[in-house]
Amino acid sequence: MLKKFSVENFKGFQKRFILDFSRPGNYEFNTECVKDGVISKSIIYGINGIGKSNLGLAIFDLIIHLAEKNKEEAKYTNYINFDSEKPFAYFEYEFQFGNDTILYKYSKSDPNSLVEESLSINDTEMIYYDYRERKGFSHFAGSESLTLESNSNNSRVKYVFNTAILKSDNKENAILIKFKDFVESMLLFYSLKNNGFIGFKNERDFLEDVIIKAGKVKDFETFINTQGLHVSLVALDTPEGKKIYFKHKKGYIHFFAECSTGTSSLILLYSWLIYLEKCSFVYIDEFDAFYHYELSEMIVKELKKFTNVQIVVTTHNTDLLNNDLLRPDCYYIICDEKIESLNRLTIKDLRFAHNLQKMFKADAFKGTKID
Repeated sequence: MLKKFSVENFKGFQKRFILDFSRPGNYEFNTECVKDGVISKSIIYGINGIGKSNLGLAIFDLIIHLAEKNKEEAKYTNYINFDSEKPFAYFEYEFQFGNDTILYKYSKSDPNSLVEESLSINDTEMIYYDYRERKGFSHFAGSESLTLESNSNNSRVKYVFNTAILKSDNKENAILIKFKDFVESMLLFYSLKNNGFIGFKNERDFLEDVIIKAGKVKDFETFINTQGLHVSLVALDTPEGKKIYFKHKKGYIHFFAECSTGTSSLILLYSWLIYLEKCSFVYIDEFDAFYHYELSEMIVKELKKFTNVQIVVTTHNTDLLNNDLLRPDCYYIICDEKIESLNRLTIKDLRFAHNLQKMFKADAFKGTKID
């Protein structure tokens, strides 16, 4: 899982910005939101323009050079912070796999131009490369014959991934393979009408095609009817292939011709839910922008069912700030170029009975950091 992440000089993050999932509180409720001492389900709050979307882009920057997945590189314009005199952006990821950790660090001058790259396993640096000096090394068993020194700007970590014969009976190799699989299974998507996403796969599918191919039309019908709707859905043949239709007494109407903005957004979310169990880390930006508050809560409960997937969502919906759903160490607030969980933003000993939403609206979480 992603244990800790930091970024500096990227877009709106001029100073070093740290997101830490490795400091859970001592809570005995909603224990499924923490796995192996790392926060696995979290919700991020912050005012408009504070950096919630850019934080997702920062975390998924490594997809650009490490994985052959969808990249949405248009999102990465204005890459370097405009107010900084530093020429490079800096990224640092700490991953945990059982009792082992990977520290992956790099700097870039733009989305596709690495400057330095380093990967360490359990505090031992295994790969290092300086793209200016064209010098570096790899200590992974099976990579001894590889020539790292070249004029290529491609990631040397990715080069070792794809070229070296990494025998999994070697401990460091096995950890590196876990890292590769984790990165290639990361997914960021926007819960709006367009199917914008980063990571996990290459191709863009029509949303209803995903549901139809998975044989989930009736399951999707049940999913949206749990919100008080009373609709009947059916997949019908058309010249363009099978499509989802509303079934009415007088005939059929194409789903997207009649559904509301919220329901249209819901089909986007549901389509990704079909894939979610295959993901490692998921970041959903503004996941409930068009949802009723009860639907938002139901979605969070659905996401909690994916026990092996680390999931982060962003929202403005304070109705979700309650201990029945998550816990204080799973709610994060971005403010003053920092991000902290609620339990570290107050001197109070937060308990299950506390009304987090009421405290939030009363400005109780003003930045009293507890180290």
